[in-house]
Amino acid sequence: MPIRAVSHVAIGVTDMDRALKFYRDALGMAVALDAAEDFPGAGDIPPAKRRGVYLRWRDGGAESFIVLDQHQRDDSPVPRKFYELGIHHYGFWVTDVDEIVARARMLGEDVMMEPVETDSIAYGEPSGKMIRSALLRDPDGNIVQLDQR
Repeated sequence: MPIRAVSHVAIGVTDMDRALKFYRDALGMAVALDAAEDFPGAGDIPPAKRRGVYLRWRDGGAESFIVLDQHQRDDSPVPRKFYELGIHHYGFWVTDVDEIVARARMLGEDVMMEPVETDSIAYGEPSGKMIRSALLRDPDGNIVQLDQR
């Protein structure tokens, strides 16, 4: 198969410090780079200046990561709703979903769905194994799923 893994997910944010409280402090990701970046335009994509914060859960050149992307926006962006067209939520494998949910709640983050047990068939796997999952909403309204085997 030519695809090995997801490289990264870029998440547009309106308030970087508030977003870092969620992704770094509540979820426990590590900041690998926090930089002002200039991007040249290409095709239909206009040039942009942004603050980009690269967050990792594990070091390594082939490891997936997320980028928090803050730049000036002319209007108030509306986050997607669950089941909407396009990427409407994203999930992370975690080692202790209950610990992260408790930390998020302590930090005042939005816990949309308390941890529940789900059959592994919902993950495209054979039935019979349980996966514990919870849903959080980040400060900009994005839905983040936490999954624990």
